[in-house]
Amino acid sequence: MPPLDTAQEPSGQQAPLSPTAALKATAERADNCVFFFDFDGTLAPIQDDPNAVQVTPGVLEAISELAARVRRVSLVSARPVDFLRSRFPDVPLTLHGLYGLESQYVPGKTITYPPALPFADLMTELARRAERELPDEVLVEFKRLSVALHYRSAPELRDAVHAWAQDQASRHGLREQEGRMVIELKPSVQRDKGSVVAEEIEDFSCAWYFGDDLGDLAAFRALAVREAADPNFLGVRVAVRNPETGAEVAAAADLHLEGPAAVPAFLREALTLLPRRDKP
Repeated sequence: MPPLDTAQEPSGQQAPLSPTAALKATAERADNCVFFFDFDGTLAPIQDDPNAVQVTPGVLEAISELAARVRRVSLVSARPVDFLRSRFPDVPLTLHGLYGLESQYVPGKTITYPPALPFADLMTELARRAERELPDEVLVEFKRLSVALHYRSAPELRDAVHAWAQDQASRHGLREQEGRMVIELKPSVQRDKGSVVAEEIEDFSCAWYFGDDLGDLAAFRALAVREAADPNFLGVRVAVRNPETGAEVAAAADLHLEGPAAVPAFLREALTLLPRRDKP
């Protein structure tokens, strides 16, 4: 098994302490199991330019094979659906972009969460305003229904960027999502990674979630809530460590991986314990 530690105090009562035990339990219910993955910092390394990010070598092959071993594989990311699909072409995945404001269950058809649509014009204007008012070192990422402000190349600007975002959020009634050297302005709707995961796992008896950042904590909590309500449900939270927000995420996880480079090796080992299944 590749480098993977167990958490000292698992957040879910039913989660196995051993990676091997967790995978063996998963194999017994693979026909009714879903694997969720965050993208940035989990399946791909963080970079200064978010548009340049590519999946970690070996991830595409491992995810493609995993999709043949379990009932569903889903990506739950702050990225738009189109970006996620560009990194996983022709792989049978369910994609949830923009924290679930966009979803793609069938390739080629992206569904927008209806309550977020009225915010589209405002987000366009905020992106333009951020370009004008924030320092050039801040990378403004416009995502149609949200605006992410990256200050990785100039971390000393954190307080100024956060103050600008907080002012805009207060003025327009928006939500803020903090992440690794980024703060994102989002519509004030009740939609996040936790609500996405909670909806998807309703008809499943097993779910894994791999994440690295603060936005993934809501997904971890969704698994814990389901475990508390259903003692037969198997939920496994995997923290992909990082030096920025990793401590908080790791504290909420059952298992730990040492960065995105460790993910494909772990999945390859997992595939040896998960038999290929015939999908209808």
